[in-house]
Amino acid sequence: MTDPVVIVGMALETPGDVDTPEAFWTLLTEQREALGPFPTDRGWSLNELFEGSRREGFTQIHNLGGFLSSAAEFDPEFFGISPREAVAMDPQQRVALRLAWRAVENSGINPDDLAGHDVGCYVGASTLEYGPPMAEFSHHSGHLITGTSLGVISGRIAYLLDFAGPAVTVDTSCSSALAAFHTAVAALHSGDCDLALAGGVTVMGSPGYFVEFSKQHALSDDGHCRPYSAHASGTVWAEGAAMFLLQKRSRALADGRPILAEVTASVLNSDGRTTGLTAPSQAAQVRLFRRALDRAGLAPEQVDVIEGHGTGTRLGDRTELRSLAATYGAAAPGTGAVLGSVKSNLGHTQAAAGALGLAKVLVASAHGSIPPTLHVDDPSTEIDWESQGLRLADKLRPWPATNGRRTAAVSAFGMSGTNTHLLVSMPEQEAS
Repeated sequence: MTDPVVIVGMALETPGDVDTPEAFWTLLTEQREALGPFPTDRGWSLNELFEGSRREGFTQIHNLGGFLSSAAEFDPEFFGISPREAVAMDPQQRVALRLAWRAVENSGINPDDLAGHDVGCYVGASTLEYGPPMAEFSHHSGHLITGTSLGVISGRIAYLLDFAGPAVTVDTSCSSALAAFHTAVAALHSGDCDLALAGGVTVMGSPGYFVEFSKQHALSDDGHCRPYSAHASGTVWAEGAAMFLLQKRSRALADGRPILAEVTASVLNSDGRTTGLTAPSQAAQVRLFRRALDRAGLAPEQVDVIEGHGTGTRLGDRTELRSLAATYGAAAPGTGAVLGSVKSNLGHTQAAAGALGLAKVLVASAHGSIPPTLHVDDPSTEIDWESQGLRLADKLRPWPATNGRRTAAVSAFGMSGTNTHLLVSMPEQEAS
């Protein structure tokens, strides 16, 4: 690839009051779990929720999740939005808009200077039941059609920042963010835009996902997310967002932009028909990983770190571990890629999961260290870690550069059946 796409800016928000890359790194290295009680300011009937999950056929919902304390915070006047319309806007629109502005600023660009330019906006998101039904006559009527539309998440960013490139919202469930990122990379290569914002956002308008997974017996039995652990029993839902500014490398160098990472490969595929609509496919994942390596021109042993999907569900982790071992397993024990998942810190951030996994890789590379994954004192027995060549990120490890670069893979899989895998290469920076 003669002129690859590079990342020149980023912004994020996670549970635990994290809103900068530096604060994110602190959370990771302090091995903090950013889970907390369900919010009490969203009108959710929490007693009914917890009591209802004790019914026959459900598993208990614990009072733990990863929630954005800043979800309700927004400055409508700054963006020229009326207070009445702002309340009718899905918080996902507000958070994505806020992060879009900050990601552009992080690259050293004044967002106002991009007005009228061919800037694309690609956001991964899913509908999460915000606001009253549109069929009800309410104070918010007239603004709900735009306020709760998925398409308007990207469209509002383009409108308010006056971007003239494509504006696309992507929903492939939990792989949405990396699917949006993939689409942005393709748009830059095809010339649809000169700059592109890409990422994902999740803010829950209701606790409905907890109820659904309670019925499916796929929630953690103690409220903690334990990816790749022998004690993994289910996932924990969470919120979060991350946005990145992308540009072709030649333009970034000419403009003097900071290059955080180079995208060496981005691939998508589908599980096809499996044992069930949402059941993952090992064969599809292996095809995905090998296609990414081929596209990047890399051998498996050249990938230092794998930020896996790692939901902490029994079926998901088993399938992913076997797929990774079949692809990335090293010939010599103790020399393979280091595997981890940020969901152990944050919970499962759904449509934003892949974007926050990528953010973790970028901050880790900038500091020359691999942060540990929590709750893996007893690794999963689904693979033989010693003979199959993967290493679990069970402690803070140094991340040395090879020929001046660090290379990582990031995965996200959706219940839609859409699988995503990203390979990125980061220039060596002085560890701080």
